[in-house]
Amino acid sequence: MEPVLLEKDGPIGWLTLNRPDRRNALSLDLMGNMIEKLDKVAEDKEIRIVVIRGNGPGFCAGHDLSEMAGTDHEIHHFREIFSRCSEMMLRLQKLPQPVIAQVHGIATAAGCQLVAACDMAIAEAGARFATPGVKIGLFCTTPMVPLVRVVGRRRAMEMLMSGRFVPADEAERFGLVNRVVPAEQLAAETRNWAMELAQASRFTLAFGKQAFYHQVDLDETVAYGYAKESIALNALADDAQEGMHAFLEKRKPEWRDR
Repeated sequence: MEPVLLEKDGPIGWLTLNRPDRRNALSLDLMGNMIEKLDKVAEDKEIRIVVIRGNGPGFCAGHDLSEMAGTDHEIHHFREIFSRCSEMMLRLQKLPQPVIAQVHGIATAAGCQLVAACDMAIAEAGARFATPGVKIGLFCTTPMVPLVRVVGRRRAMEMLMSGRFVPADEAERFGLVNRVVPAEQLAAETRNWAMELAQASRFTLAFGKQAFYHQVDLDETVAYGYAKESIALNALADDAQEGMHAFLEKRKPEWRDR
């Protein structure tokens, strides 16, 4: 079985973690396969929105510890694991399409990192999130990178130091997920949300995502300087002109994706 499945549903690309017997643990093979799939998605002009989900009882239990436990490993082995993981997470941010994490069951350690690295997230009411590495002597330093940028310093520190499970409703208050829905509605609500977002121009979504991540950590004055130039360039684009004319003419825009 492929460790990551790619399916297309109109404008939605579904990426499914497919190691249900290991709670979708992020093996080297899975992470490499995910990077390959993300590269394919980036080039697919039909896909406007990406959803990442997991097969089996949980979303993702983090790294595959069977690849890490043992005294015969040298540091280059661990560097390879965490370098590939970092590459995969950064690919999500660089992907032109917005990415939604669809979370059920648990999202722990690098699985929680994966949720935080996505642009948005939706979870079933029974989902739980944790960065529990501290409990096994392996502090979640790589998961903390996107986590602190999403939930803030105090909440990230609490999660990292305690390793406790955070229920879905608390994760929503933290800002780790955008929406929480009943388990039986998770798939349908995710698809409805993705289809709603997919109504926008692919060009505009990609342009906006790039602009968001470029400015988010800048000084506010510098961010405004960047943003005003970006929106001026955006206004020249075919889809921006089409969208403005469609609004004024009270009709649905016909996107050219440029």
